[in-house]
Amino acid sequence: MKERYSRQMLFRPIGEEGQLKLQGSSVCIIGMGALGTVLANHMVRAGVGFVRMVDRDYVEASNLQRQLLYDEDDVRQGYPKVIAAQKKLNRINSDVRIDARVMDVTAHTIGPLLEDIDLVLDGTDNFQTRFLLNDACFQRGIPFIYGGAVSSRGMSAVLVPGATPCFRCFVPSGDSSGQTCDMIGVISPIVDIVASFQAVEALKFLVGDHEARRDSLLSIDAWGNRLFEMKLGAPREDCPCCQLKQYPALQTEGDEALALCGRETVQFASKGPLDLSAWEQRLKPVAASLLLNAYLLRAELGDGEKLVLFPDGRVLVQGTDDLTRAKVIYDRYIGS
Repeated sequence: MKERYSRQMLFRPIGEEGQLKLQGSSVCIIGMGALGTVLANHMVRAGVGFVRMVDRDYVEASNLQRQLLYDEDDVRQGYPKVIAAQKKLNRINSDVRIDARVMDVTAHTIGPLLEDIDLVLDGTDNFQTRFLLNDACFQRGIPFIYGGAVSSRGMSAVLVPGATPCFRCFVPSGDSSGQTCDMIGVISPIVDIVASFQAVEALKFLVGDHEARRDSLLSIDAWGNRLFEMKLGAPREDCPCCQLKQYPALQTEGDEALALCGRETVQFASKGPLDLSAWEQRLKPVAASLLLNAYLLRAELGDGEKLVLFPDGRVLVQGTDDLTRAKVIYDRYIGS
C-alpha cells in the first residue's frame, strides 16, 4: 500500500488513516460516459475499495473524443461501456473490486444498486436519470455528487441528505429541458475539470474531512475563462423530495419506449431475457451485418438503422428518434 499510494498519503488531509478509509469505502458511479470514465479512473487509482459502475450503452466511435477509458478496439468489439472500463481499470489497480452492471437505471432497478454504497457519483447525461438518482439517494440518506457538462460549460455540487438542499431544490423538474452535448457539442477538457471537482469532493467525504466540503453550486466556463460559485442555501420548503418526502421519480413507471436525447436512438424496455445466439439466427436473413458478443447483439438493417439487443431484454432501435418509426421497426423484427 505504501508504495502505490505514497504520494497520496503524503497529502496530510488523507494520510495513512485516510487511505485505509478509502480502501474500506464503496462508491456507485451511474453513467460511464465522459464524466463517468474520469470519475472511475480517479476512484480506482485512489484506491477506493469497491467501485460499482452502471451504464446501459456500448462504446461508439463518437465517444472516443472525450470518454477517456475507451479506444478503437472497444468500438470494433462492440463492448458495453462498463465492460470496456472494467477491463482497463482491472489492469490499473487489481486490488479494487469493480462491479460492472450493463443495465438501465429505473425506479425498479435503482434500489439494489445503492445497497451498501457510501457515496453516489453522477456520470449521467440526462435529467430524467439525475432526478431518479437524487430521489433515491435522499430517500436512503446517501450523499450524491452532481456533475454536468456541455459545450465548454460545467456544473457540480455536493448534495448531502439532512445537510444540504437536494438537486430538485435548484433545478425543478419543469426546468430540465436544457441543451445537451448531442445538440451543441462538448469539449473534453470541461468534462475532465467537472469530474475532477466531483472526485475531489468524493475523496473529502470518504476520508471524513467534512469541514472541507464545498457548500456551493460550482459553475465553470472553461472557454470563456469564468468560474462562479453560488451558495446552496436552504432547501425549498415545497421540495417534493428533501422536504415533502414524496420522491416523485421513484413513483414514475418507466416508459415502454424512450427516445434517448440527441442520439437518434429509441430504447424499448425489457419484456424478458433474450437469447442472443437464437436471435442472431433469426436476424441473419434480414440483417446487412451482425455483431455478437457476450453482452449484446447488433444488427445493421440498412439505411442507417440498427437493432441492438441485450440479454436483459432491452432493445435499442438506432437511426431514428421518431417513436412511431422505431415501434414499426421493433414490431417488425422483435415482435409486439
